Amino acid sequence: MSKQTKKEPVTGRPASLKIIAEHLGLSPATVSFVLNDAPNRSIPEKTRERVREAAKLFGYRPSHIARSLQGKRTQTVGIMLPELGDGYHSQVLSGAADVLMREGYFFFTVHHRHRKDLVADYPGLLQSRGAEGLLMIDTHLECEPPLPSVAVAGHRSVPNVTNVILDHERAAELALQHLYDLGHRKIAYMRGQLFSSDSRSRWRSTLHVARALGLQVSPDLTILLDKDTHSPELGYPGIQELLHRHRDFTAVLCFNDVSATGTVRSLHDAGLRVPEDVSVMGFDDIPAAEFYTPSLTTIRQPLREMGNVAATLLLRKIAGEKAPGVSRVNPELVVRESTAPVRRP
Repeated sequence: MSKQTKKEPVTGRPASLKIIAEHLGLSPATVSFVLNDAPNRSIPEKTRERVREAAKLFGYRPSHIARSLQGKRTQTVGIMLPELGDGYHSQVLSGAADVLMREGYFFFTVHHRHRKDLVADYPGLLQSRGAEGLLMIDTHLECEPPLPSVAVAGHRSVPNVTNVILDHERAAELALQHLYDLGHRKIAYMRGQLFSSDSRSRWRSTLHVARALGLQVSPDLTILLDKDTHSPELGYPGIQELLHRHRDFTAVLCFNDVSATGTVRSLHDAGLRVPEDVSVMGFDDIPAAEFYTPSLTTIRQPLREMGNVAATLLLRKIAGEKAPGVSRVNPELVVRESTAPVRRP
């Protein structure tokens, strides 16, 4: 009987058959027979149980396509995102897809709904299905992925991951300076959901710029979003609740265009006009923002460009080329109908 060698479980990256075999003191062929459910009556059930337990210990996942590929490139990447919708995520995905299709790459998309267990499991599962790299959109990754990776709106420094992010400090400057120049001093602020990747950075930048302009960010005029939805319903109840307490604010700085749409409707239902009574500022510049009534003044994130940049960087990393740890893109102020100068009494 072979002498068992001691080896610590590998974390962060899936183990190989060879590592598991060394750990158990068995041959790689025996381990392969068990984990691939190959017929082999000579392997005792006790040995099979040891192999399965070791596979769990090492986080091993068999590749579903390894035998057919025989070492060939798959030209496939995995894309992780909370969900598909009409706004932010779909625009970033569309920009990435343009690059991947042009370069002859196929891609899988998986939705995680911000569930930590799915975010942790999907990288390994995508790798086992032949993905050569990972592109993550609005995804909180907590450990190093097993593949070359790029994150859009990834604000956490993770080994092996390049972050494509908006310059949120500049975005806050554009938004608040616009409202300030229109005479707004009593502004209601909307803070994004805690699970959204951009929430902390955007809020931190908003507080910093407001302080520089001498604008007070009052807790009584701050709305914390908590719904996991991409419907205008996101902004509606927070404004309703705010109106029960205050009616003296002259502008609302919304977390995104979807919440801005709900804000406009909530103000309308309360008998207030936009922008005559209250100005509303959005964020993202989704395609529909130009066609709402009133059309939204907003901060444009170049969402398709961000997806394009992310996919380009990912293919460079897959090819073994160096890529920066962070790639920043610039926002733009788009002035439309939902903001106006403060109406004096």
